[in-house]
Amino acid sequence: MELKSIVPWGRSFSEYQKMFLLSEIDLQKNILGCGDGPASFNAESTAIGSQVVSIDPVYQFSGEQILSRINEVYPQVMEQMLQNKDAYVWDSINSVEELGKVRMKAMNAFLDDYEVGKISGRYIFGSLPSLPFSNKEFELALCSHYLFLYSDHVSQEQHISSIRELCRVASEVRIYPVLSLDGNQSMHLKPVISALADDGIESSLEHVNYEFQKGATEMFVAKSV
Repeated sequence: MELKSIVPWGRSFSEYQKMFLLSEIDLQKNILGCGDGPASFNAESTAIGSQVVSIDPVYQFSGEQILSRINEVYPQVMEQMLQNKDAYVWDSINSVEELGKVRMKAMNAFLDDYEVGKISGRYIFGSLPSLPFSNKEFELALCSHYLFLYSDHVSQEQHISSIRELCRVASEVRIYPVLSLDGNQSMHLKPVISALADDGIESSLEHVNYEFQKGATEMFVAKSV
Protein backbone atom coordinates (compact mmCIF):
# COMPACT_ATOMS: atom_id res chain seq x y z
CA MET A 1 0.00 0.00 0.00
CA GLU A 2 1.26 3.47 -0.92
CA LEU A 3 0.63 6.43 1.35
CA LYS A 4 -0.92 8.41 -1.50
CA SER A 5 -3.67 5.76 -1.85
CA ILE A 6 -4.79 6.06 1.79
CA VAL A 7 -7.67 8.28 2.91
CA PRO A 8 -7.27 8.47 6.73
CA TRP A 9 -10.56 9.11 8.54
CA GLY A 10 -10.83 8.34 12.25
CA ARG A 11 -13.76 7.81 14.56
CA SER A 12 -13.95 8.33 18.31
CA PHE A 13 -14.30 6.06 21.33
CA SER A 14 -17.86 7.32 21.80
CA GLU A 15 -18.77 6.31 18.25
CA TYR A 16 -17.22 2.87 18.69
CA GLN A 17 -19.27 2.38 21.86
CA LYS A 18 -22.48 3.14 19.97
CA MET A 19 -21.59 1.35 16.72
CA PHE A 20 -20.64 -1.86 18.49
CA LEU A 21 -22.90 -1.70 21.57
CA LEU A 22 -19.85 -1.88 23.81
CA SER A 23 -20.81 -2.47 27.43
CA GLU A 24 -18.62 -1.99 30.48
CA ILE A 25 -18.09 -5.76 30.46
CA ASP A 26 -17.03 -5.64 26.80
CA LEU A 27 -14.47 -2.96 27.61
CA GLN A 28 -12.86 -5.30 30.14
CA LYS A 29 -12.20 -7.86 27.39
CA ASN A 30 -9.07 -8.32 25.30
CA ILE A 31 -10.09 -6.42 22.13
CA LEU A 32 -8.76 -6.36 18.57
CA GLY A 33 -9.59 -3.36 16.40
CA CYS A 34 -9.17 -4.43 12.78
CA GLY A 35 -8.80 -1.61 10.27
CA ASP A 36 -8.89 1.09 12.94
CA GLY A 37 -6.75 3.51 10.94
CA PRO A 38 -6.46 6.86 12.73
CA ALA A 39 -9.42 6.23 15.07
CA SER A 40 -8.97 7.31 18.68
CA PHE A 41 -10.62 4.15 20.06
CA ASN A 42 -7.31 2.55 21.07
CA ALA A 43 -5.94 5.71 22.66
CA GLU A 44 -9.12 6.48 24.61
CA SER A 45 -9.66 2.84 25.62
CA THR A 46 -6.09 2.51 26.87
CA ALA A 47 -6.53 5.67 28.93
CA ILE A 48 -9.38 4.04 30.88
CA GLY A 49 -7.53 0.75 31.36
CA SER A 50 -8.91 -1.36 28.50
CA GLN A 51 -6.71 -3.79 26.55
CA VAL A 52 -6.89 -2.97 22.85
CA VAL A 53 -4.65 -3.90 19.93
CA SER A 54 -5.25 -2.19 16.59
CA ILE A 55 -4.09 -3.57 13.25
CA ASP A 56 -4.09 -1.65 9.97
CA PRO A 57 -1.91 -1.33 6.86
CA VAL A 58 -1.53 2.40 7.55
CA TYR A 59 0.61 1.58 10.59
CA GLN A 60 3.56 0.92 8.31
CA PHE A 61 3.93 4.71 8.17
CA SER A 62 5.17 7.19 10.76
CA GLY A 63 2.89 9.57 12.63
CA GLU A 64 4.38 12.45 10.65
CA GLN A 65 3.55 10.73 7.36
CA ILE A 66 0.00 9.95 8.45
CA LEU A 67 -0.56 13.53 9.61
CA SER A 68 0.73 14.83 6.29
CA ARG A 69 -1.70 12.60 4.43
CA ILE A 70 -4.60 13.64 6.72
CA ASN A 71 -3.89 17.29 5.94
CA GLU A 72 -3.72 16.49 2.24
CA VAL A 73 -7.03 14.61 1.95
CA TYR A 74 -9.10 16.42 4.59
CA PRO A 75 -10.39 19.20 2.27
CA GLN A 76 -11.32 16.63 -0.39
CA VAL A 77 -13.22 14.46 2.10
CA MET A 78 -15.09 17.47 3.49
CA GLU A 79 -16.08 18.53 -0.03
CA GLN A 80 -17.41 15.03 -0.73
CA MET A 81 -19.37 15.12 2.52
CA LEU A 82 -20.97 18.41 1.50
CA GLN A 83 -21.94 16.98 -1.87
CA ASN A 84 -23.44 13.83 -0.30
CA LYS A 85 -24.80 15.21 2.97
CA ASP A 86 -28.33 13.96 2.22
CA ALA A 87 -27.06 10.39 2.63
CA TYR A 88 -26.35 11.01 6.33
CA VAL A 89 -28.29 11.67 9.52
CA TRP A 90 -27.31 14.99 11.10
CA ASP A 91 -28.47 14.24 14.61
CA SER A 92 -25.66 13.69 17.14
CA ILE A 93 -23.39 15.48 14.66
CA ASN A 94 -25.24 18.56 13.48
CA SER A 95 -23.35 19.69 10.39
CA VAL A 96 -20.54 18.90 7.98
CA GLU A 97 -18.43 21.51 9.76
CA GLU A 98 -18.99 19.83 13.13
CA LEU A 99 -18.20 16.46 11.56
CA GLY A 100 -14.83 17.82 10.49
CA LYS A 101 -14.07 18.94 14.03
CA VAL A 102 -15.14 15.59 15.52
CA ARG A 103 -13.01 13.62 13.05
CA MET A 104 -9.95 15.84 13.51
CA LYS A 105 -10.25 15.61 17.31
CA ALA A 106 -10.28 11.81 17.05
CA MET A 107 -7.37 11.72 14.61
CA ASN A 108 -5.29 14.09 16.72
CA ALA A 109 -5.88 11.90 19.79
CA PHE A 110 -4.69 8.93 17.72
CA LEU A 111 -1.59 10.79 16.55
CA ASP A 112 -0.72 11.85 20.11
CA ASP A 113 -0.80 8.18 21.14
CA TYR A 114 0.54 6.55 17.99
CA GLU A 115 4.32 6.40 18.46
CA VAL A 116 4.06 5.28 22.10
CA GLY A 117 1.40 2.77 21.13
CA LYS A 118 3.56 1.31 18.36
CA ILE A 119 6.42 0.75 20.78
CA SER A 120 4.13 -1.00 23.27
CA GLY A 121 2.60 -3.20 20.54
CA ARG A 122 -0.85 -1.62 20.48
CA TYR A 123 -0.60 -0.51 16.83
CA ILE A 124 0.46 -3.30 14.48
CA PHE A 125 1.06 -3.16 10.74
CA GLY A 126 -1.01 -5.83 8.98
CA SER A 127 -4.21 -6.49 7.08
CA LEU A 128 -6.94 -9.00 6.37
CA PRO A 129 -7.30 -11.78 5.39
CA SER A 130 -4.13 -12.86 7.20
CA LEU A 131 -3.58 -11.69 10.77
CA PRO A 132 -0.41 -12.30 12.85
CA PHE A 133 -2.26 -13.62 15.89
CA SER A 134 -2.84 -17.03 17.43
CA ASN A 135 -6.19 -18.80 17.59
CA LYS A 136 -8.63 -17.06 19.97
CA GLU A 137 -5.98 -14.58 21.10
CA PHE A 138 -8.77 -12.03 21.55
CA GLU A 139 -12.15 -12.17 23.23
CA LEU A 140 -13.65 -9.57 20.90
CA ALA A 141 -12.73 -8.28 17.43
CA LEU A 142 -14.22 -5.08 15.98
CA CYS A 143 -14.15 -4.01 12.35
CA SER A 144 -15.43 -0.52 11.55
CA HIS A 145 -16.29 0.83 8.10
CA TYR A 146 -14.42 -1.62 5.91
CA LEU A 147 -16.03 -5.04 5.44
CA PHE A 148 -19.54 -4.87 3.91
CA LEU A 149 -19.25 -1.09 3.45
CA TYR A 150 -16.79 -1.46 0.56
CA SER A 151 -18.64 -4.32 -1.09
CA ASP A 152 -17.83 -3.07 -4.59
CA HIS A 153 -14.11 -3.02 -3.79
CA VAL A 154 -13.74 -6.13 -1.62
CA SER A 155 -14.91 -9.37 -3.25
CA GLN A 156 -17.23 -11.98 -1.76
CA GLU A 157 -14.30 -14.37 -1.47
CA GLN A 158 -12.27 -11.74 0.39
CA HIS A 159 -15.18 -11.05 2.72
CA ILE A 160 -15.56 -14.72 3.59
CA SER A 161 -11.83 -15.33 4.11
CA SER A 162 -11.45 -12.12 6.13
CA ILE A 163 -14.35 -12.84 8.46
CA ARG A 164 -13.24 -16.44 8.90
CA GLU A 165 -9.85 -15.06 9.92
CA LEU A 166 -11.43 -12.68 12.43
CA CYS A 167 -13.39 -15.63 13.86
CA ARG A 168 -10.14 -17.58 14.13
CA VAL A 169 -8.38 -14.95 16.25
CA ALA A 170 -11.39 -13.83 18.34
CA SER A 171 -14.25 -15.55 20.15
CA GLU A 172 -16.68 -12.86 19.03
CA VAL A 173 -16.60 -10.61 15.97
CA ARG A 174 -18.61 -7.42 15.46
CA ILE A 175 -18.68 -5.58 12.12
CA TYR A 176 -20.34 -2.24 11.41
CA PRO A 177 -22.08 -1.26 9.18
CA VAL A 178 -23.70 -3.99 7.08
CA LEU A 179 -24.70 -1.49 4.38
CA SER A 180 -22.50 -0.80 1.39
CA LEU A 181 -21.63 2.71 0.23
CA ASP A 182 -24.82 2.90 -1.87
CA GLY A 183 -26.93 2.60 1.29
CA ASN A 184 -28.19 -0.92 0.53
CA GLN A 185 -27.48 -4.07 2.51
CA SER A 186 -24.22 -5.60 1.34
CA MET A 187 -24.58 -8.24 -1.36
CA HIS A 188 -21.93 -10.24 0.51
CA LEU A 189 -23.88 -10.51 3.77
CA LYS A 190 -25.94 -13.64 3.03
CA PRO A 191 -23.02 -15.58 1.46
CA VAL A 192 -20.91 -14.74 4.53
CA ILE A 193 -23.62 -15.96 6.91
CA SER A 194 -23.96 -19.17 4.88
CA ALA A 195 -20.19 -19.80 4.79
CA LEU A 196 -19.86 -19.26 8.54
CA ALA A 197 -22.79 -21.59 9.21
CA ASP A 198 -20.93 -24.29 7.26
CA ASP A 199 -18.06 -23.73 9.71
CA GLY A 200 -20.39 -24.08 12.69
CA ILE A 201 -20.20 -20.37 13.52
CA GLU A 202 -23.38 -18.57 14.55
CA SER A 203 -23.95 -15.10 13.11
CA SER A 204 -26.70 -12.52 13.42
CA LEU A 205 -27.59 -8.87 12.94
CA GLU A 206 -28.11 -6.70 16.00
CA HIS A 207 -29.63 -3.23 16.26
CA VAL A 208 -27.22 -0.53 17.49
CA ASN A 209 -27.64 2.90 19.05
CA TYR A 210 -25.93 4.68 16.19
CA GLU A 211 -26.91 5.98 12.77
CA PHE A 212 -24.86 8.39 10.70
CA GLN A 213 -25.07 6.78 7.27
CA LYS A 214 -28.83 6.64 6.67
CA GLY A 215 -30.21 3.19 7.47
CA ALA A 216 -26.98 1.92 9.05
CA THR A 217 -28.55 0.80 12.31
CA GLU A 218 -27.30 -2.80 12.51
CA MET A 219 -24.03 -4.58 13.18
CA PHE A 220 -23.00 -8.08 12.17
CA VAL A 221 -22.11 -10.41 15.03
CA ALA A 222 -20.36 -13.79 14.76
CA LYS A 223 -19.56 -16.02 17.72
CA SER A 224 -17.34 -19.08 17.66
CA VAL A 225 -15.96 -21.45 20.29
